[in-house]
Amino acid sequence: MERTLMLDGSSLTIEAVTAVAREYVKVEISLEAMERIEAGRRLVYELAESDVPVYGFNRGVGLNKDRHIVSKYYQEYNRNLILAHCVAVEPEASEEVVRAVLLVRLNTLLVGCTGIQPAIVTMYKDMLNHRIHPVLPERGSVGEADITCLSHIGLAMIGEGEVDYQGIRMGAREALEKAGLSPVALGPKDGLAIVSSNALAAGKGAIILKDAVDLINIADMMYALTLEGYKGNVSPLEEAAYKVRPFPGQAHTAERVRKYLEGSYLWLPGVSDALQDPLSLRGSCQVHGSVRDALDYVIKYMDIQLNSSDDNPCLLMEERRMISCSNYEVTTWVLGFEMLGIALSHLSRNACYRIIKLGTPRFTGLSRFLTPADTRVIAYGTIQKTFTALDAEIRHLSNPCTVDYFSLAGEIEDHANNSPLVVEKTRKIVDNLFYILAIEAIHGAQAIDLRKATRLGIGTKAAYEAIRSEIPFLEEDRNLTIDIKKAYVLLKSGKLLKAVNRALEQI
Repeated sequence: MERTLMLDGSSLTIEAVTAVAREYVKVEISLEAMERIEAGRRLVYELAESDVPVYGFNRGVGLNKDRHIVSKYYQEYNRNLILAHCVAVEPEASEEVVRAVLLVRLNTLLVGCTGIQPAIVTMYKDMLNHRIHPVLPERGSVGEADITCLSHIGLAMIGEGEVDYQGIRMGAREALEKAGLSPVALGPKDGLAIVSSNALAAGKGAIILKDAVDLINIADMMYALTLEGYKGNVSPLEEAAYKVRPFPGQAHTAERVRKYLEGSYLWLPGVSDALQDPLSLRGSCQVHGSVRDALDYVIKYMDIQLNSSDDNPCLLMEERRMISCSNYEVTTWVLGFEMLGIALSHLSRNACYRIIKLGTPRFTGLSRFLTPADTRVIAYGTIQKTFTALDAEIRHLSNPCTVDYFSLAGEIEDHANNSPLVVEKTRKIVDNLFYILAIEAIHGAQAIDLRKATRLGIGTKAAYEAIRSEIPFLEEDRNLTIDIKKAYVLLKSGKLLKAVNRALEQI
């Protein structure tokens, strides 16, 4: 049965954004939400007739806020507004990002504070359901609404510019005709409502948060696998330690790792030779927990972003007026992404040190670089360059950039937050970490085999088997680039986590 997501302006989640973006889940609009849109539009026309000065409505935008817009020129002015804001540059957003952007903007419109015409709201839905994806350059927004990028969506809605229609590039008008749709005729407030939102940063950000949640769960799993390959000391996992220091993230990770290692040989008396392991192993729950705490913060405020109005001016239906405001300001959750990037940088460095320790005989008692034959097979010596290079990229990307902005538009726009840039660098950090954890997975499985550890935890056994289903034991030197990619796909596709979760469900 085909899945459908009902939108109402108040209940969109990051999981739902990801499902629509990646799985082509269709969307519908609730009756109550459409009634809000229609009522808002009626109020817009009432205000238009009264000639109350309203920014972006019967007055210009930016420094041109003092320019009067005569009602008979509404369509021409709003088309010009769309065209004048089409100034973004490549790279083009991926299909999944465009879908996320369309969905997020549609849901925030349904809050009912915009006054946009219902036909445009319906067009967002139709574009998603017919897979009409406007060509959307990603760079050019400073984060005070993504106006220079989102304007290209408006361009497609009026039948101009280009789109990808069911995977094929063509003119927007042709795609609309093929889907049985007509271009929209813009009216008062429509142009500004299309361009002025944070949907680019928020749409991509929601997808990244979903990936980051998966990433931290995988990181916990890889840490557990490394402990078994390393023959690590499990006393830092004991629940009592977290009761006297109740930071929620680290307690959550410790609980997951204990569950993954349930039944492992590591819990047998006298297994570990070391009273204390290196900090990269001993303190992993704390480091991973910091990522979880940062994620909790960002997700909390992203949920608000997805289900609230970021419009300026803001239509207040109950008061029957429209006011200027700064609801496009998203510094609160942009700072959260900066924090998340820094936390992920700690996780990256920690994982790299765990991998290095696995290849060091004086820590593990195993062979150098986990070779099966010391004098004949080089094994994992050179691979250290790859994961440390990825970590160097992450370290650079974790530097904050949200305070780097200029005063623009005749110096009236003198604050910004660079939200699309912050979100994009977080995406790169997350992707790099999937590679690093993939390399840790390869090392963990190899160490377990060399140690001849057969009594694995319930979760780690499932993870080990999933890894070995794709990547065999390294008996002879081979092209490890292939192994890295296979492990990366295994982790990022969710296949490994699904296998582990299935195993845990059978307990």
